[in-house]
Amino acid sequence: MNVEEFREYCIAKPGVTESFPFDDKVLAFKVLGKIFALADIDDFNGINLKCDPELAITLREEYPEVMPGYHMNKKHWNTVSTMGEISMVQFHDWIDHSYDLIVKSLPKAKRDALTN
Repeated sequence: MNVEEFREYCIAKPGVTESFPFDDKVLAFKVLGKIFALADIDDFNGINLKCDPELAITLREEYPEVMPGYHMNKKHWNTVSTMGEISMVQFHDWIDHSYDLIVKSLPKAKRDALTN
């Protein structure tokens, strides 16, 4: 996955915006104001994705490309290397999982607004 593929996949999701909330290098994707994915666009070596804590541990054990979230809460975030053997389908599944976690945490009215 390259940075443009990552960006196009994330921004296509309902309610998603992109911004540089920290500096001019770290691109963050938010659904209704809550971050679900971010990456350094200059070197694009990894993507930070929100993850269910139990699944996060399993993925870190199963895939050498998956590590505790860099500069993030290590319980709830993974950093996935873009330099390994992770397939595009797997990246998409993990991005979807991260997005879905955020959407599920939104109030019902906001969740409903995403589908209308």
